[in-house]
Parts: sequence; C-alpha cells; structure tokens
Amino acid sequence: MGSRIFGLIRELVFAALFGAGKLLDAYLAAFQIPNLFRDLFAEGALSTAFTTVFAKTWETQGKAKAFSLANHLLAILLILLSALCLAGILLAPLLVELTSFGFHAVPGKFELTVRLTRVLFPFILFVALAAVAMGILNAGRIFGLPASASTAFNIVSVVLGVFFAYTLEPQHNLSHPSFGEAGVFGVCFGVLLGGLAQLLIQVPAFRRIGYSWRWDFDLSDPKLQEIWRLMIPSVIAGAAVQVNVLINGMFASEINGGRSWLNCAFRLMQFPIGVFGVAIATVTLPTISRQQARADLDSFRQTLRHSLRLGLFYTVPAAVGLAVLSEPLIRLIYQHGRFTSWDTHQTATALAAYTLGLAGYAGIKILAPCFYALDSPMIPLRVSLFGIGLNLLLNFLLVKAFSFGHVGLALTTSLVALLNCAQLFFSLDRRVFPGGVRHWLSFLWRLAIASAACGITAGWVAQAAGRSPLPSVPMGSALLVAAAVTSGALAFFICARTLRLEECREALNLLRRLLRWRKRTGSSAVS
Repeated sequence: MGSRIFGLIRELVFAALFGAGKLLDAYLAAFQIPNLFRDLFAEGALSTAFTTVFAKTWETQGKAKAFSLANHLLAILLILLSALCLAGILLAPLLVELTSFGFHAVPGKFELTVRLTRVLFPFILFVALAAVAMGILNAGRIFGLPASASTAFNIVSVVLGVFFAYTLEPQHNLSHPSFGEAGVFGVCFGVLLGGLAQLLIQVPAFRRIGYSWRWDFDLSDPKLQEIWRLMIPSVIAGAAVQVNVLINGMFASEINGGRSWLNCAFRLMQFPIGVFGVAIATVTLPTISRQQARADLDSFRQTLRHSLRLGLFYTVPAAVGLAVLSEPLIRLIYQHGRFTSWDTHQTATALAAYTLGLAGYAGIKILAPCFYALDSPMIPLRVSLFGIGLNLLLNFLLVKAFSFGHVGLALTTSLVALLNCAQLFFSLDRRVFPGGVRHWLSFLWRLAIASAACGITAGWVAQAAGRSPLPSVPMGSALLVAAAVTSGALAFFICARTLRLEECREALNLLRRLLRWRKRTGSSAVS
C-alpha cells in the first residue's frame, strides 16, 4: 500500500510539473522501454522462475545449495544485463522509432525521447538485481522489506527527481513552475537513482536469513538449467503481454497527451492491483512451490482458492468504486499545475474503462505463477499469445473503426485481461482446481451484491456532497472523496458481513491484529 501511495505521488508530481503533452509523453515513452524489459525479465519471467526453483531447492536441498544458486544467477545477470544496457543505449533511436513513431508529428518530441531513453536504460540492471534479492528474501519468509523496496524507489525518484529538475532548470516563480527539457532530464536522473535505492534497501536483510553474496560465475549449475527451462516459455508469454503494451503505445503515440492520460489512469488502477493482487501473489508463490515440492496438492488447492477469493474480494468493489468516483478522484489527485480540467476528463474516462479488467489483472497475477510451480509453463504462453491477436484486433476495431481513441485502448486492455484470466482459471490441473461451479457461483453473486451496494452508496454520497458547499471550502474536494470512499467501503463490508462472506470476517480479524500490534508497539515506545 505504501508503494502504491508513493507511486501515485510520483506520478501526480511529474504530471503537475510537465502537464499532459510533449514533455510528459516523452518521459513516459522513454521510461516504458526499460520498464518493459523490467516487467519481462526482472519482475516477470526471471522473478517467477527463480523464486519457484529457489524455494524448491531450499525445501529439498537446504539453504546452502539455494544460496549457491543465487550467487551463480547474480553473476550471470551482472554480465548479461550490463551488455543489454549498452545495446539499449546504442540502439535507442531504433527502439523509439518502433514504439513511438507517432512522436514525429510534434517537433523535437522524438529526439527528446531518444535522449531520455539513453539516460533511463541502466534502470533495468538495478531492478533486475532487486527482483532476485526479493525472491531470496521471500523464500526466507521475509516479505515486508522487499515489498517496501518499490516504496524506496518512489520516494527517492520523487525527491531527487524534483531536486535535479530545479537544479538543472531553476524557476523564478516557484508557485507556478514552468519546466522544459532540462527539467525532464532531472526527473530521469532521480528515477535512475531510485532504481538503485530499490536494490540497496534490501541488502541488509540478507543477514537475517544467513545469506552473503560473493562472485561465483558457474554456468554448469543444473538448477540454472531448470530456471532457464521455466523462464523461456515465461519470457515468450511475458513478451506477448509486452507486445500488447507496445501496440497500445503505438496507437497512443498518435494522440498528443494520450500516453499521459492512459498512464495516469492506469496508475490509479495499479493501486488495488498492487495492494491486493500482487501482494497476495507474492506470498502465494513460495508457499505453493513448497507444497508442490512436498506433493501436498490438497494444501496447494486450499492456498490457491484462498488467494483467489481474497483477490476478488478486494479488487471487485475497488473496481466499482474507482469507476463511480473516477472524475472526482482524478480531479483531486492530478488536477494541479499544468494538468488541466480537460486532462482530468480524458483521464477519468480512461480509468472507468480500465476498471472493467481490474479483477482480471489481479487474477492473472495470482494464477500465472501456479503453472510454473506445477511445471506447466506452456499454458500461460498459449494464453498470452491468444491475447496478442485479440488485443490487436480490438485496437483496430475500437480505435480506428469506432474512433474510441485512448478510451478504446483502455477498454481493449480490460477485455484481454478478463479473457486471459478466465483461460488460466479453466486450464488449471484438476488435482488443484480450487472448488466447483456451485462454490464459485455462490461466492460471486454475494460479492456482486456487496460491490453494487458499495458503488451505489459511494455514488450517492459523492453527488450529495457535490451539491453542498463542501467542494468550495479548503480541502473540500478531499473531504468529498474521503466521505464517498468511506461510505462505499462501509456499505460493502456491512453487506458482505450480512451475506456471510468469510473474507469479511478475516479482514476484520486482520484489522484487530493490526490495532493490537500498534497498541503494543506504542506501549513499548512509551516504556
């Protein structure tokens, strides 16, 4: 949650500094290219394959063998990723041409994006190593610190990014700053150092599990071969997802401001995905890997069912709430500085379209790693390849044929996510399939009713508060959104409790434990 909050702050600060247009589009396009490699290798295929093999090795052969595997992999990554960064810097013009050819329509936009790409490309080296560090700590049952690493990235990138922006381009009017290209370079330097912070913050925790890194280059480790075997179909599957991202970026590059609107909207949608979907998946993967290594498929099934239900329990009402409150939320968060009311409207429509696929995204995060734990990596590959064709077809229909613009791109993303999630769910091995049709229908209709109560209540409160003097008073917009969100959440939990959704009781128990923990912590601090 901290990571997503500070990630949101990072995006709104950059949007306020540059507005939606040439400068922000260029930064987002430049960051997209190394970020795609990060998603594909560092936090996608590599992270999943390594965590799976590392956890199984620890379970069956002990810590020493697992740590040796980590040393071998880190040595190889340092060499390969350094070469990749150098190649990316040299080939930056070609990469930008392939991904953002529409930028030629705005003078200087393409050339700026090339220069920013060269600055940001080493980012992939830092986050790839950070992803391996996260896998090591997760296998050692340390989740809090590695999950907080992205929070460190967001804080450092904002603080240093703003510092470098003002250093490289001093402002005479601090209340209404107006940055140009030099300010964007400052932000990129801050983001690059933020990636380094994401790695370094995890290093001290290695002592807690007894791990110390040392250079050990050895390509003959059989466990490395197992990682590559899992990773290759995962890379292709991940590449299929990234192809969809690239295709969407190509369509968006022809809309000045399109990348900015879509990025700001998706950042808000990533909040519940990260807080619930990614968090649940992070804990699920090493758990089911150990259970599969012990051939304990009953526990595997129970863990998977529990994880899926939890993911849906939190993301479905979150999607409804985001759709209902999209306009006031975007206005509150982003409409500052050079981000105008027109940008707010365009971003809000994209957010409403994105929310349709929120539960699908969270489901994919939880389901896809299960196939690697079950040694069935070809299934996610097949699903992802299907998604490429569908994404391309829907983009042409919604953007070109029906002129839905950037909203059509968001809608396509949501539809593909839902269909891919459904395919993964129904492709699960019968031995671990998490429940029957009656179980899921009972859960889903109760969840739908509770989520509808959330949306109706939040929408009614937002409308009533909007007609009151509240929006005109200082902090009135924040109070309006807070009232709508709080009332919607209360309505959801009351309805869920009435309908006897067991996740509601579990959420309340978690809240009680957190309150007791804070009380104990506060008492210790006082004493």
